[in-house]
Amino acid sequence: MDRLDPINARQARNASQAALLAQTMTFRQAASAYIAAHGKTWKNRVHAAQWPASLEAYAYPALGACSVAAIDTGLVLKVLEPIWHEIPDTAGRVRGRIELVLDWASARGLRAGDNPARWRGHLDKLLPARSKVRPLVHHPALPYRELPKFIKAVRARDGVGPRCLEFTILNAVRTSEAINATWNEIDLKQRLWTIPA
Repeated sequence: MDRLDPINARQARNASQAALLAQTMTFRQAASAYIAAHGKTWKNRVHAAQWPASLEAYAYPALGACSVAAIDTGLVLKVLEPIWHEIPDTAGRVRGRIELVLDWASARGLRAGDNPARWRGHLDKLLPARSKVRPLVHHPALPYRELPKFIKAVRARDGVGPRCLEFTILNAVRTSEAINATWNEIDLKQRLWTIPA
């Protein structure tokens, strides 16, 4: 009669199931699981919408049907190289999203080894820095003496956009803070806007 250690048997069974899942879980499935796990914590609706849209447009054609265990540097470069010079900001975001999904898969035991989408010490040796591809150029600030004329022009326009711009300027806040403001942050009687941390 063979004596089996039940703990070793369970660990072997779990390892076998994880190996089978790793072979069958696609990048698209892993990305969906990552978004489901983390998406509720994203406060910026635009950011939340960009995640699946950017993966759909750029990553899924090359990686979507691939097993997360099989994704290597060559496949990641297949996604990034066509867009790296044309739209470097988007390419950088896509790379970061691929990296996060593959890190999630590694933490779940669905892949082993280094992350092929890692920038530092890996892709930075294969692709030029985004700042070298397209240097960051800031928009010039409006000279403060021109502000009254500009505000007058903004007030002459109809619509929500001009009102939001005026609100942003008068409160000296970031655009995202004004766009994402909610009525419960604003006390009309006290004429006070409390921006959450």
